[in-house]
Amino acid sequence: MTTLRLNPLALLRALLRPLDPVLMLVLGVLLGYAWVLMQSASPERLDSQLLHFGVALAAMWALAWLTPQRLLGLALPLYALGVVLLVGVELFGEVSKGAQRWLDIGITRIQPSELMKIAMPLMLAWFFQQREGSTRLADFLVAAVLLAAPVGLILIQPDLGTSLLVAASGLYVIFFAGLSWKLIVPVVVAGVIGIGSIVAFGDTLCQPEVDWQVLREYQKQRVCTLLDPTRDPLGKGFHIIQSTIAIGSGGVAGKGWMDGTQTHLAFLPERHTDFIFAVLAEEFGLVGALVLLVTYVALLARGFVIAAFAPSHATRLLAGAITMIFFTYAFVNMGMVSGILPVVGVPLPFISYGGTALVTLCLGIGILMSIQRSRLASRN
Repeated sequence: MTTLRLNPLALLRALLRPLDPVLMLVLGVLLGYAWVLMQSASPERLDSQLLHFGVALAAMWALAWLTPQRLLGLALPLYALGVVLLVGVELFGEVSKGAQRWLDIGITRIQPSELMKIAMPLMLAWFFQQREGSTRLADFLVAAVLLAAPVGLILIQPDLGTSLLVAASGLYVIFFAGLSWKLIVPVVVAGVIGIGSIVAFGDTLCQPEVDWQVLREYQKQRVCTLLDPTRDPLGKGFHIIQSTIAIGSGGVAGKGWMDGTQTHLAFLPERHTDFIFAVLAEEFGLVGALVLLVTYVALLARGFVIAAFAPSHATRLLAGAITMIFFTYAFVNMGMVSGILPVVGVPLPFISYGGTALVTLCLGIGILMSIQRSRLASRN
C-alpha cells in the first residue's frame, strides 16, 4: 500500500503559480508603505487595515486563477448587476453625510459604484472584442452610452470622485480601442478653454449668486477653494492649506517617522485616508515621496508591458485600462493633496486606509496577473 505524501514546496509553488513576481514585488513595497504610514497616521486602525490587506490579497489571488476568457464572460452580467444596483441606490439607498451611495441588502451595506470600477472596463473590453477589426463610429457612440449610464447614476448620488474614476476606466478602453484624434482634440480644446476661463474669471464666477448649473454648490466650492484656499482658511480651505503646509515642512529628508507635527497635533484632516500622502511628505520628505513615485512608475511600466504582449485584442484593452486606472488614482490624489486639483475624495492607491478601494485595486492587479498567466500559457 502506497502512502500519499504532500510536498510542501510543491504545494506552495502551485498556490503561487498565477502570481506575477514583478507585480507582487511592487505591491509588497506599496503595502509596506501603507503599513508604516498607518502606524503614524492612525495606529488604532492598523489591525483593521491588516485585515483589509488579507481580504484584498485573497481576492487578487482568486481572480488571478481565472482565465481572461472567463473574466470577459462575466463582463455583461457584472455590468448589468452594477447598473441595477445603482438604480436601487437611487430608489432605496441610504443617505450618509449628505450623499446617497449605500444600499442595504440585509446582511450588510454595499457601495455598488465600486463594482463599476472593474465592471466598466470589462464590459467595454468585451464590447470591442465583438467588433474587432470592424469598429465604426456607431460602435464608439454605443460605448459612450454604456459608459454614461452608470457614470450619470453615480454622479447624482452625488459622488464626483468615484464617477470620475469610473468614467476614466471606460474612456481609457475607448481610447485604446482606436478612437479618432479628430474626436479627441475638440474635447481637449474645450476642456482647456473651460479651465482657463475658470482660472481667469474665478473671482467673478465664485461669487455666491453665480449658479454653475452643471455642478452642485459643494462641487463649485471645491473648485473655488482650489483657486484661493485663503477665501475660507478655517472652513473649506482648511484641508488644502494644512496639507500643503505638511508637504512643504517635510523638506528633503522629512521630520522623521512619527515626528510630523501637522499629523500628530491633528492639524492635518483625513490623515489616514485621502491626505495620507501629506503624512508621507512631512515625515519622509521629498526622498520618501520620490521612492513612492518610482514604485508607482514600476507598477505602471509592468502593467503596460503586460498590455503590450497580451494575447488578444480585448485583454490588451483591459490591461491598458486597468494600468491607467492606477495612474488616475495616484495622479488625482497627489494632485488634490498638493493643491493643484480640487478635493474629490480619491484615495492614494494601495496606501490610504479603507477596504473597499483596496479590494478594487487588488482585483485590478489580479486581472493583470490573469492576462500575464494566459500569455505565458499560450507560449508553452
